[in-house]
Amino acid sequence: MMKVVTSEPRFKRNKKLALIVGATTLAVTVPATAWVNYFHNSGTAYSGWDGTSVDHWGSIGDSSSAIYRGTSSIKATQVYDGNYHDRYHAEKVKRNGYQQGDMAFYGFAFRLQSDWQFQNQGYVIQQFIADYTNVGGHCDDWMPTSMIWIYGHELHTRVKAGSNCNQVANPSNSLNTGGGGWVIPTTLGGGSPLWVSAGVWHTVEIQAYWTSGTNGYYKIWYDGVKLFERYNIATTTNDYQPFEFHVGLYANGWHDDGYMAGSQGTRSIWYDQIGIGGTFADANPNGSW
Repeated sequence: MMKVVTSEPRFKRNKKLALIVGATTLAVTVPATAWVNYFHNSGTAYSGWDGTSVDHWGSIGDSSSAIYRGTSSIKATQVYDGNYHDRYHAEKVKRNGYQQGDMAFYGFAFRLQSDWQFQNQGYVIQQFIADYTNVGGHCDDWMPTSMIWIYGHELHTRVKAGSNCNQVANPSNSLNTGGGGWVIPTTLGGGSPLWVSAGVWHTVEIQAYWTSGTNGYYKIWYDGVKLFERYNIATTTNDYQPFEFHVGLYANGWHDDGYMAGSQGTRSIWYDQIGIGGTFADANPNGSW
């Protein structure tokens, strides 16, 4: 089966954003955020989204079996098939996640199934991706930039710059979304790699200034604690193609490696309290929204 993508009409908001974390305003000037959707979703797959991306035997829908807050969550499942050789998405889609020049915060709660097998193979849990299909001279039809993924027990991430036909990953090994990428540490100053636990809820918040220049930044909070930040880097490609925000299970290692490590051919992740906006509070899964 091929990927099924459904969509609702696109909308834009043009809004000046103050760069605010808690009660502290940082003295950083960024352009108006013209493309980012201000979005709150309290754990439902059936309202507020712009689309769904599901491949083959995958599924994504509402669940009451694991809830972070409220009355439901989103359960994303993928199933391995040795006779199938295409992608393994099970994601919800929010258009206008960012465009070059934007600054925004993104957040969500996630929970791995209780018996999740921690194998040395990549499982993307969130990504930003753009459709270049109708862009003249493109070399890659759908191109992701920033991703967060699980490899073994570890949480990995990356950004990407350059162009559609000359993609430059940062760190340089992170075109391999297996063992590559930045490994999220246990403390902001470094330390041992963070270990993700199965069967419990975790939260992730991202702040990014998306630019192809050298003044970009990219930060990650895990369970409410900032553990990662990079400044003075290019964080996106050198065009103005709008990137979508995807959240869900993308078992990309099954496709990229050409096999499934371990014996767990059905995997599920739950998502809840997904937020996007101009302040940390907009994206905080524990926020009052």
